[in-house]
This record gives sequence, C-alpha cells and structure tokens, in this order.
Amino acid sequence: MQVLHIAPGTPAAQPLDGLPAALPASGFYWLSCSRSEFESQLPELQRMLAALCGTPLVDLHVSDLLNAQLPSNYDYTSAYDILVFQRLASQHALPPPPAQPGAQPRSSTQASHRPAQALQREDLPVLQRIETRPVGFALFDHLLLSIHPDHCPTRDTYLQRLLSRPGAEAHGEARTDLRGDVRTAVAKLPTSPADLMLRMVNTMVDGYLDLRRVLTRQLDHWQLALLHPKGRFSNWSGVLDARLALHQLDEICEDQRAAMQDWLEALDGWPLEDNQVQQREHELLKVRSRDLLEHIERVLHHIRRMEQSAESAVQMHFSAQSNRANDIMRTLTTVTAVFLPLNLIAGIFGMNFEFIPFVHLREGFWWAMATMGLISLVLIAYFWRKRYLEREDDE
Repeated sequence: MQVLHIAPGTPAAQPLDGLPAALPASGFYWLSCSRSEFESQLPELQRMLAALCGTPLVDLHVSDLLNAQLPSNYDYTSAYDILVFQRLASQHALPPPPAQPGAQPRSSTQASHRPAQALQREDLPVLQRIETRPVGFALFDHLLLSIHPDHCPTRDTYLQRLLSRPGAEAHGEARTDLRGDVRTAVAKLPTSPADLMLRMVNTMVDGYLDLRRVLTRQLDHWQLALLHPKGRFSNWSGVLDARLALHQLDEICEDQRAAMQDWLEALDGWPLEDNQVQQREHELLKVRSRDLLEHIERVLHHIRRMEQSAESAVQMHFSAQSNRANDIMRTLTTVTAVFLPLNLIAGIFGMNFEFIPFVHLREGFWWAMATMGLISLVLIAYFWRKRYLEREDDE
C-alpha cells in the first residue's frame, strides 16, 4: 500500500509511512493498494475513513471494489463517490502461454529484446488476447482511495511520476517560447482527488486508443486472408473469436461511457464554490471529464467500424467465392456447349447403318474432322465475343 500527500505548491508528492491520522492542512491524500491488500487491511482502512472523512465505505461498495469481474460503473453517497473503470490487463496479469512440445526455451537475452507491451503474446491473435481488469476509486473531499489489480501499470506510472520529478519538473522551472511568453515547463500536480482520478482514467483510456492500431493491423490481416483471390480460407473459428472479442470490447466501452456520463451528471450537481480558484478547478474537472468521454466515444466508434469492416469482409469473401463458382460453372457450360455438336456428329457417324454418307470415302474421316474443327472454332469465337470465356478478375 502506498500513501502520498499531494499539496499545491510542492515540487513532488510526499510519501507517508502509514495510514494518515488526520486530514492534511493543504492538499489531499492518495491511498493506493492492490485488491488483496485492500481485502486484508479492510478493518484498518474503514476505521481510518471513519476518523478522517466521517464515514466508512458501504458494504455494497466494498463488495464492488473487491469484485475482480465488475464492469465499469459509477455510484455515490452523500459523503463519497465510487467509480469502477475497466482497464486493459498488463502482460503480467495474463496467464503464461502453454509450452509447445519440443520447443526450445527462450533465452533471457531474446526475451529482453521483446517489447514489454500489453496483449503481446504469440500463441493467439490479438483479438483473442484482450483482457481487462477493474480499477476502483473511492473519492472523498480530501482523500482518494484507489484499488488496483496486481502489477497495475497505471498505479506504478503515477506513483513514479508523482514521487520523482527530475530536472525542470522537480523545481517548476519556466521557459520562454519563440514569442517571448514565459510558460511553465511542467504540468501541475493534481489539485484534487477528482483531478488525480480523472488523470489515471485518462491513462487507461489512452491504452484503448493505442490498442486501435494493433486491432486495425489484425483486422487487415483477416481481410487479406479472406479476400485473397487464390487462397483457401479455413480458419473460421478464429474469425468467430475475433468478432466475439470485438463485441466484448463494444460492451466494455459502453459501460465506460455510461459510467463517465453518470459521473458528469453528478459533477454538474456539485455545489458551486464562492472562491474563483475553486470554481475554475471545478470547470477544469468538467472539461477533463468531457474530454475523457470524447475519447471513449472515439474508441467505441472505431470498434463499431471494425465490426462493420469484419462483417463486410466476411460477406465479400462469400460473394467472391460465389463469383468464382459462377465463373467455373460458366466455363464448364461453355466447354460443354462447344463439344455438344461434336458429340452429335460423332454419334451420327457411329450408327450401325450400312449406307452412311462419307463412310466409305477415303477422305471421309478428314472431312468430318475438318467440319468438327470448324464448328468448334466458330462456337469458341462466338462465346469469346459474348465474353463467356473471360474471368471476372480479368475484366
């Protein structure tokens, strides 16, 4: 468990050794813990919240924060707000890939050159590796309690960012741009628990935005495989799993959007402050929340467009297969029509009559062959003019 004191005007957050015993004179506290730590230290946390904030967490909210499969949602009481947001699971949170029989173990040197990104495993397509984990936030006036899964990169990133701010970030140095305006070289520390919560949620949403490039490449791979003119596609189970994964992402983003819309409605209902600085901070929270909602809608729009593209690729695949079958049947029908009069001539001269024209002539065979060849050439030229012997991809 990590406890930080974040105060305005300070270069960095101050870590605390244990749970705080009183509210800070300025700023707020951020308590971040894993789900297992939250479960094991729940009595101490509840006593601390009752002493500092006047009320502990409701039992139903505790159950929600301990639920590792809970979708994104928002709830509130008169003393605090609860936001649960689904983030992409990290590589450490995913189960290890099964070992292939006879495969050589990968050396540590080879493993070190692989990019440490989420959802990067080689055994399955990326659309089958999408896993999410909920992150819970309990938002009080002067305290933010965040419950993360184990090995949460969002928590580690913000802890490192708040504790170590090197160079200009550590001292709040200013720089001068080309127009001579003095601008701050570093973003300010979070001004409130809600501000810190929205920044972490923004990082999680950015992970979904980055996932779009990977999903687009995977979908392009499926489309090329489905529409390959000379290929024979047979991995329909993979296509079905990909479509199910896209539907799952659609539901996840819908829950995220609903949670952020509920948060925005609750934010609009907060009482107005007389202080102009606090009013400005309240407006900035609204702006950041609307920006987060717009990012979620962009991800949702992209996923739905990918679903339509996948459906279109499948339909185009079957249309292409139908066109190929039609080409084959048309070619076979044309060849049959060419040989039909030849079979007729051969059948006539194969009758068991004693007197048949050209049968007893020395040149009869060659006259029959020439006639059959001429009929074949005339029919082939006619069918070629009618474009019965051309393929669709040659047109």
